[in-house]
Amino acid sequence: MDIAIITGASSGLGTEFARQIDRNERLDAIWGIARREDRLEEIGRELKHPFRAMRCDLTKKESFMQIDELLKKENPNVKILVNAAGFGKIGAWSDISLQDCEDMIDLNCKAAVKMTQLVLPYMEKGGRILEIVSTAGFQSFPYLNVYASTKAFLYRYSRALRVELFGRGIHVTAVCPYWVKDTEFIGVSKQTNNSRYICHFPLASRKKNVVAGALFAAKVGLPVATPGIVCTLHRIAAKFIPNEIMMGLWALLRRI
Repeated sequence: MDIAIITGASSGLGTEFARQIDRNERLDAIWGIARREDRLEEIGRELKHPFRAMRCDLTKKESFMQIDELLKKENPNVKILVNAAGFGKIGAWSDISLQDCEDMIDLNCKAAVKMTQLVLPYMEKGGRILEIVSTAGFQSFPYLNVYASTKAFLYRYSRALRVELFGRGIHVTAVCPYWVKDTEFIGVSKQTNNSRYICHFPLASRKKNVVAGALFAAKVGLPVATPGIVCTLHRIAAKFIPNEIMMGLWALLRRI
């Protein structure tokens, strides 16, 4: 049984990945993982492929036990894994709760690694892993500090894992988009004691374009996808400009 597994499938990029994979891939089923079962069932009704809605909170250890048991029972061939679950918070260190800091690390880092580790035994040559990182992973970002740090971790993890899997013919792509305007991410990120540090999100992308670019990059085996002009320029600039200068530029740009 050939399947795709998508975490964070109940909204935003995760939902769009489900839609585009449904349209463009030949699979036996799509598994969607998220906390909101009603939203999962809603997206499942849109798709042509059989859709398994899995209500799991990926900050909880028992969720991975549930996923592990299902994988052992079904023994699928996972053709595509998309780790799209994640969230960020805007604010200074004093504006973001300790719980939010812990949850960002658990969801953005630990959950992505644990899902990847669980799924890899069920992947064969030609399998694709898309780790949804962010352009924030390319440099340090004051007032988006913990989120950007989690994405830097995931970026490095993805790049190294890709090399480890060369022999198995499994491709890993770190997907690094800029702000995406038509998801819940920006709204959630501003739900802190003080989010005034980032007031506007100029030239933000749209999820359809981000997902289409990410899936194309994964299909042709690219190690990094920067689906948009802003994130592409950011990636290039971060390779040559010292981090302190990049943070200074960020201090100006975030006020625009």
